[in-house]
Amino acid sequence: MFADWTELYDPATGTFSWTGSLNIARSPRASLLNNGTVLIAGGDCDCSSVLLYRPLASAEVYDPATATFTLTGSMNRGRDGHTATLLNNGLVLITGGMVYLQGIDASAEVY
Repeated sequence: MFADWTELYDPATGTFSWTGSLNIARSPRASLLNNGTVLIAGGDCDCSSVLLYRPLASAEVYDPATATFTLTGSMNRGRDGHTATLLNNGLVLITGGMVYLQGIDASAEVY
């Protein structure tokens, strides 16, 4: 599923509330960063004009204080189905996933 809209979940009330739109519709991986923002990286795009599977290299950061999404540096390659793990030093390790026209990817990169 591709989405450019987002919702926040409140575990205290068990409810979801709309919070804004991504800059690029995607099915991403999200990682909570140490500063309270959320890194949203890669995913599969909703390329309605292209009938091919197309993993994205782009990334965005969500700031809950302002409820805004800002495009940030792109990954070295488009990835979908990858992992995104916050490391103790605040960096995010992004590994594996599917890469356009190459299948499963065994590489890793750091944000």
